[in-house]
Amino acid sequence: MKEKDISTFRENFFDLIEKDYGLLTAGTIDSFNAMTISWAAIGTLWRRNIFTVYVRPSRFTYQFLLKEPYFTVSFFPKSFHDKLTYLGSHSGRDEDKIKKCNLTPIPVKHNAVTYSEARLTFICRKLYETDFEPEAISETIKNRFYLQKDYHRMFIGEIIQVLDHEE
Repeated sequence: MKEKDISTFRENFFDLIEKDYGLLTAGTIDSFNAMTISWAAIGTLWRRNIFTVYVRPSRFTYQFLLKEPYFTVSFFPKSFHDKLTYLGSHSGRDEDKIKKCNLTPIPVKHNAVTYSEARLTFICRKLYETDFEPEAISETIKNRFYLQKDYHRMFIGEIIQVLDHEE
């Protein structure tokens, strides 16, 4: 993988997240978990390029996000869509789902984790995290996404490196 200058990033972020999905990975190469995400934000805050992810406390990846200062969000070729769907619907508590999907974890900067099969990876350093406040969420949204009252925590990470798979 080679480093990519974020100022040259020209992909449609909405397609990346909503159609391709991202694989959020937290932890170190020795102990990590990953989950598929289709909710995220990218932008600027505090004069930094940021990647924001949203994770429910019930997700196994959540404990790794709390513990470690870095996380990655990796994107794969379209042929991996079924694997990403599997990774988003099965828990790492119950099985080695990374191995089951035949992904090859590799360490990157700051001992964060991506995969040799990834075509694009954002390496992020946590800057801020906070829980969603139920009283600040519209009833329409709560009635659609939070019937179990399992509100997300938002993690804002500074994008410290973007890796592009070398062709």
